[in-house]
Amino acid sequence: MADREIREPGTIRSTARRRPATPMEAEISFHKFNRKARSNHDQVARALGIEIMSGVYPPGTRLPHEADVLERFGISRTVLREALKTLTAKGLIASKSRVGTKVLDETHWNLFDADVLSWKVAQGFDEKLSNDLAEIRRAIEPRAAALAAGHADREIIAQLRRCIADMRAATDSRRHFAEADLEFHRAIGAASGNMLMRALSAVIETALVESFTLSSPVRDLAQHETVVRKHERIVDAIEARDPQAAAAAMDAVIVRGIRGVDGALVT
Repeated sequence: MADREIREPGTIRSTARRRPATPMEAEISFHKFNRKARSNHDQVARALGIEIMSGVYPPGTRLPHEADVLERFGISRTVLREALKTLTAKGLIASKSRVGTKVLDETHWNLFDADVLSWKVAQGFDEKLSNDLAEIRRAIEPRAAALAAGHADREIIAQLRRCIADMRAATDSRRHFAEADLEFHRAIGAASGNMLMRALSAVIETALVESFTLSSPVRDLAQHETVVRKHERIVDAIEARDPQAAAAAMDAVIVRGIRGVDGALVT
């Protein structure tokens, strides 16, 4: 990176004038955490994980010495060991005797881990991540909707209708619309009866909230109603037990969401 250099044994020294912290840097700064949070290995793993994924510690380099990390976060060796175990299990680092703890490249990262995906999103929702998320959704969610058409009972239909009502009522907040939208898609995953689809829906929910927030149409009431109706067609098809129509309606919703996110990223 232009304004940093890696010093042995992997610590970082700034070589440029200080600049205002970016949102991501503020997020990972432990000066912002309270005392209780600093003692939590999950918080340490999150901070180091985001730094690794953002390139602060490039692949092949070593993390700073244990003493430096302990001093930085004000934690015990036990907490640090647990944090490093977490990062190892998620594919971000590997430890070897006489070598130390080295950062792995992104081919090893487990992006189907909810934490890892959330750390990726914390860096910003770019076009590449948007497209990758859309592709996996188009591969799975239409099929989930088709399966739901064969499994959904009155209770599930009622739940989906409540989600539609919440989406229709959310005209003043992107976040509220996104949360209702997310709940709708999670309910479809559960209604599919496929436990792997249900699990995958849970894993990507953090990224979906960000995606849905970007593409939420609350600024335009006519567009808002159009989007709600597109979701309503999915429920209509499920209630009619028409798997092909349910799949097609779901795919149309995802495609519309892609365009909404792409437009938000450009603007």
